[in-house]
Amino acid sequence: MRNFDETTITEAVLARVANAADPRVRAVSEALVRHLHAFVREIEPSFSEWEAAIGFLTGTGALCDDKRQEFILLSDTLGVSMLVDAINHRLPDGATETTVLGPFFVAAAPELPLGADMSPGVEGDPLYVTGSVTDPEGRPITGAIVDTWHSDDDGYYDVQKPAEEEGHFAMRGRFRTDAQGRFHFRTIKPAAYPIPHDGPVGKMLEAQGRHPWRPAHVHFMISAPGYETLVTHIFEEGDRYLDSDAVFGVKDSLIRAWPRHEAGQAPDASTSAVPFHTLTYDFGLKRLD
Repeated sequence: MRNFDETTITEAVLARVANAADPRVRAVSEALVRHLHAFVREIEPSFSEWEAAIGFLTGTGALCDDKRQEFILLSDTLGVSMLVDAINHRLPDGATETTVLGPFFVAAAPELPLGADMSPGVEGDPLYVTGSVTDPEGRPITGAIVDTWHSDDDGYYDVQKPAEEEGHFAMRGRFRTDAQGRFHFRTIKPAAYPIPHDGPVGKMLEAQGRHPWRPAHVHFMISAPGYETLVTHIFEEGDRYLDSDAVFGVKDSLIRAWPRHEAGQAPDASTSAVPFHTLTYDFGLKRLD
């Protein structure tokens, strides 16, 4: 076939990709062609707009390296990451809701004893975190790995500070639940922060009349044999960005108060010389099928 026009080009491309040997490749390719062609027909781009779109994607790829992934940022800010997350996490009652992993997870974070301070020497209001890990019926899971990380009180993660010495970890750690499925640790209270917005994604947000901010949160990745690994955040109640999170990650079930307490006895029975905050959350894991 030849002499394609706007009414025949889509079927011609679909006929070509129908030769894919892998059924999944064929199905994905066909859906991509149908939806992409429908998008182009709807907006009817000019040549200059089409060239700008190619330039946007080229610039997005150019910013990707081992420390920054602008395409993930693009996926996040268009709600695609959360859509993929939702499709892959249809959860039973009793299982904690999920949200995006984010770009600042570090697999080699150190394992710390329960009650440890995972932000020694970092300035900020103390935050005492307590919680538990159970199955969907509420039975405790002993020995679950609670991997947790967050920003500092200026909104920066340790990996965003190149001046830090190699191998240094701050505001992140791994803990194991005790015989009652409980865990606790000390850190500092994180702040709301903007996602990186000095590249193509930032320009897109500006053009769309959007801000780049995320509400304050603590990340958790929780795993145990026989259960699906949970990736989620716990957000601070009352944060100004809860209803406009740049990556659409907020869910009501993941919001908790982080109350402020005057100096005195802390939840771990130590004495805090300064005011501190507390955060408590009980997590439920889904069993593997």
